[in-house]
Amino acid sequence: MTGKAQSLHHVVVMGVAGCGKSTVGAAVAERLGAEFLDGDSLHPQSNIDKMASGTPLNDQDRAPWLAEIGTRFAASNSALVIACSALKRSYRDIIRSGDPSVVFVHLQGARELLSERMNARPGHFMPASLLDSQLATLEPLQSDEAGLVVDIDQPVEKIVDDAFSALEGALS
Repeated sequence: MTGKAQSLHHVVVMGVAGCGKSTVGAAVAERLGAEFLDGDSLHPQSNIDKMASGTPLNDQDRAPWLAEIGTRFAASNSALVIACSALKRSYRDIIRSGDPSVVFVHLQGARELLSERMNARPGHFMPASLLDSQLATLEPLQSDEAGLVVDIDQPVEKIVDDAFSALEGALS
């Protein structure tokens, strides 16, 4: 990673629905002394309505939302962690166009575990029926992207420890 000290400054906790982005992102932000923002709160109502109806978002739906996330990083002069699916390289590129120093923490897990977690969160706008479309859309981080992968098949505290240690290691 280049610009390591600055890279730790802005972090996206990414992955498909049910991976724990909000929980892990908030805990990582606390450890970093950073502000935390759940990217879901930045979706326009039309996106939320579309997902709630069981219809996956397309690239056109996502583009303004991703641009807003990049804008939030660009406008932030302090440490900031945002939970955001960031499923495709092109989506991550939109975020990076706002701030090229962003580091991505990809929370990765088996479909069965993700489905179980999604079904255990009643009242969330994202139905479990959209998991397969998210998995089909997901493009893993590439070697030229500043980021790391953390396995979610462990207790939340261990996931947070692993993510934080990897981010800290990026500074060494």
